[in-house]
Amino acid sequence: MENAVRAVLRESGLKVGAPGRKLFATRVRELAETDPSLADITEPLLAIIAAMHCQLERLTRRVLEAVRVEPICRQLMTVPGVGPLTALAFRATVDRPDRFRRSRDVGAHLGLTPRRYQSGETDVQGRVSRCGDELARTLLYEAAHTLLTRCKKWSALKAWGIGIAKRRGMAKARVAVARKLAVILHRMWSDQTEFRWGKVPAGQAA
Repeated sequence: MENAVRAVLRESGLKVGAPGRKLFATRVRELAETDPSLADITEPLLAIIAAMHCQLERLTRRVLEAVRVEPICRQLMTVPGVGPLTALAFRATVDRPDRFRRSRDVGAHLGLTPRRYQSGETDVQGRVSRCGDELARTLLYEAAHTLLTRCKKWSALKAWGIGIAKRRGMAKARVAVARKLAVILHRMWSDQTEFRWGKVPAGQAA
């Protein structure tokens, strides 16, 4: 919807820029106030955006309330990068940890393992399968990205992911870390254990 507003203004040679969510409507009204026809178009769109933000805030509160009363979600959120939505989606998708004989099977279940084509001497490894629950998989990607780019605290998992990023690029690192997160979350849930940060190498100690 915000892009639609931007497009309407752009047709008149006006650019919104990057004012941020809270200042977006104010900036749009400043640009449209000189042209009543623009105001007639943008005001209904701004009202829709405001309603969407209001409902989003309500949903966010509902999510946070659900997490507070769910011990498993609180446990999973101790993993760096994993927030309320990721914890709830993983909890709902896996349902019961004993459904999976091995923790690494969760990665395959969520479509985070590469496809393989084998025939005779041919053994080709392709892209990840992307089967299973799309929401849980997407949120694990986002959790992996947050872990690699925003988490300040050192962990063995982050160091492992950064190593992959340096060798093979950030895109592959995100997929690998997302797959590893699925395994770690399942193992923590199954064993009722805490996240293991690992020991910082001597050369990287603060």
